[in-house]
Amino acid sequence: MSALQTSPSDVPTLLVKIFGKDRPGITAGLFDTLAAFSVDVVDIEQVVTRGRMVLCALVTEPPTGMEGELRSTVHSWAESMKMQAEIISGIGDNRPRGLGRSLVTVLGHPLTAEATAAVAAKITKAGGNIDRIFRLAKYPVTAVEFAVSGVETEPLRTALVTDAAALGVDVAVVDAGLYRRAQRLVVMDVDSTLIQDEVIELFAAHAGCEAEVAEVTASAMRGELDFEQSLHARVALLAGLDASVVEKVRTEVRLTPGARTLIRTLKRLGYQVGVVSGGFTQVTDDLQERLGLDFAQANTLEIVDGRLTGRVTGEIVDRAGKARLLRRFAAEAGVPLSQTVAIGDGANDLDMLNAAGLGVAFNAKPVVREAAHTAVNVPFLDTVLYLLGITREEVEAAETHDEH
Repeated sequence: MSALQTSPSDVPTLLVKIFGKDRPGITAGLFDTLAAFSVDVVDIEQVVTRGRMVLCALVTEPPTGMEGELRSTVHSWAESMKMQAEIISGIGDNRPRGLGRSLVTVLGHPLTAEATAAVAAKITKAGGNIDRIFRLAKYPVTAVEFAVSGVETEPLRTALVTDAAALGVDVAVVDAGLYRRAQRLVVMDVDSTLIQDEVIELFAAHAGCEAEVAEVTASAMRGELDFEQSLHARVALLAGLDASVVEKVRTEVRLTPGARTLIRTLKRLGYQVGVVSGGFTQVTDDLQERLGLDFAQANTLEIVDGRLTGRVTGEIVDRAGKARLLRRFAAEAGVPLSQTVAIGDGANDLDMLNAAGLGVAFNAKPVVREAAHTAVNVPFLDTVLYLLGITREEVEAAETHDEH
């Protein structure tokens, strides 16, 4: 029986640290060197930054009388590889992590040292300990993930998200449990989220009342007007438009940068993706087909005798309706509500964002940013992938795999 099997927390251990220029064979060489001393591996950690490697190996103490030789041998091997070595004696492994495990994702464009210091200080002040830091992406934003223990997720989220905008970063805090890797449902708003446009304004441009509709839309998104009343008022201005305008509007719709990458990546991972919109099925049905979405629901413009009547038909998709549809989609997908992600920008998205396991305010109005779980304030929709722990390298590898 090895020493490690008796009592892992009490056995003498050696922390062997190797650092220098990264090259193939360093890890294999170190453990081949250690193998001659009959040690057991307790922990391994390796990181490479700008071509410089730090490799840490925590191993059990070698048999009596062999530690000096082990130290000498490791230092000689490291010197032969033009690396540096440090060996520290101690007892056991890392101390047990505190209760409460969270993953804190920080997005910066750029990510400044000042903002990083502030985030780290807030984690400490909240009672958390940073166990590990990992870079998720270096472009189009810098995204890093902090593994934090010692504090529950909700109070940590409150401590970090509140001042994120003032620091010039976006911060998301999620539970670090197994659910992070489980299948999820992602539901997005459409106007100014999945696409860059407000669909009703595209229709209004063809009716010659764009400015009037845009003002009512802005007031509704700020939460100053009841959405359903504003919807009816705006749609009434479209009365008489020829139905052929629908196809023209479809061609005018511009996807948000990163939208295709976001959806394609999520679908590859087995996630289900849907949209809910205060806009119109005449556009969302087309988007569903083009992007391979699993769910889509919106209002429907009434068309009679080839012309828009200025009315909508069927169930109104308003603020409460979006949250209701999120729950419906989750039930149909077989995904717990806690495993849903909602993305939106306007006040009518708030109920949906708050109902989801993770609500993301995307380039949102202030009232929405303040109420959502987290906010993304860069114009790239695929940055939401980083909040889910998906790295840029994984996205690019999936793209390359599909090309071949």
